[in-house]
Amino acid sequence: MNGVTDVQDRAIQDAIVTMIGHAKAWLWSMQEAGKPKGVLKISAAQDSAIWPGMLLPGSYNGLQALHLIGGLDSLTSSERDHLADWFMQSRRPNGTFRIEGMKEEETFKKPDPIETQTYIDFHITNYSLGALEAIDRLGTPVLDFIAPYLRKEFLEAWLSRRDLRDPWLEGNNIVNLASFFLLKSKTANPNDGQTIKEAMTTLFEWHDRYQEPSTGFWGLGQAHDKTMAMHAMAGSMHNFHLYYECNRPLPYQERAIDYALSQTPHIVSACIDVDLVDLLVHGHDCLNYRRTDIKQWLRDLLPHLLNFQNSDGGFCDERTGTRRQDGWVKGYQEPQGLSNTFATWFRLIAIAMIADCLWPEWHPWNFRRMIGIGYRKAN
Repeated sequence: MNGVTDVQDRAIQDAIVTMIGHAKAWLWSMQEAGKPKGVLKISAAQDSAIWPGMLLPGSYNGLQALHLIGGLDSLTSSERDHLADWFMQSRRPNGTFRIEGMKEEETFKKPDPIETQTYIDFHITNYSLGALEAIDRLGTPVLDFIAPYLRKEFLEAWLSRRDLRDPWLEGNNIVNLASFFLLKSKTANPNDGQTIKEAMTTLFEWHDRYQEPSTGFWGLGQAHDKTMAMHAMAGSMHNFHLYYECNRPLPYQERAIDYALSQTPHIVSACIDVDLVDLLVHGHDCLNYRRTDIKQWLRDLLPHLLNFQNSDGGFCDERTGTRRQDGWVKGYQEPQGLSNTFATWFRLIAIAMIADCLWPEWHPWNFRRMIGIGYRKAN
């Protein structure tokens, strides 16, 4: 085994392999009866007769989790085709994907309903496309909905409305939009390619203008409120992906690493935990800065993540409270503590990133290639 340094490492690696086996089994146990192979429920609590729309996030989370850990090898070409066709039922003509049954009056992310719908459309579309990529059926995606954002005046006006009181939300908005730009650039003609390049330049100009030098994050109130600082970190981790993918040096990255290392390596939530890991693993890859400290922090967190696996093989987000689909405030909900495909994917990402940083080339992880959660820049 490459990278094994001692008996303790081997024991942890064995525990990861065991965890993967249980996670694969649980994820496939979410298969929805009567649907193409790979259509998964969000959790065992989902009643698909009442909440059929939740099969979309159940599937896009679960399939990307399975892809990460090599769990899609059993899908035949025909099964992948049927699964892709099933996803297309949720795609609108302009290319956005929507959850069946999610009504505008039941959603909220911002007071402006257009901003709320844009956030939800971006989020669901990015991860639906990620699932299609995971099953090798992405093809040339329809991205007509981004056409207005490729106009400089429209994009600058949109960026001017980003609310840095909520950097976590805005980090998602920006990384999702940038992901669509980068996807479009792969199939664009020369003129469109130049337009996309100019749009990315506009995005970076906005980032350069509003980044906080003392932390490397975007967001207001970071110096005065621990929660605001944590939300700035969680949002900025998404913004950072633009820099990694475009091979652009990330200003003040050392300060972001310092912040992450100042946090206790323990379980907080599926989102926060993977955000800190993503920040530190990419920091380790990008800079020769506090690498020993980074690896020790990751080592300290890893057993907590492994021990957080539920007895059924999946992972939950948190142990107490209520979990909802992001933005669907009056829609689907279930108790926290249950294994669900969202949390299972996020926690598998964190474990995989840590393992790949500590023991490069030990395990063949299939990290997401599109920017957004689960992305890791290829070394």
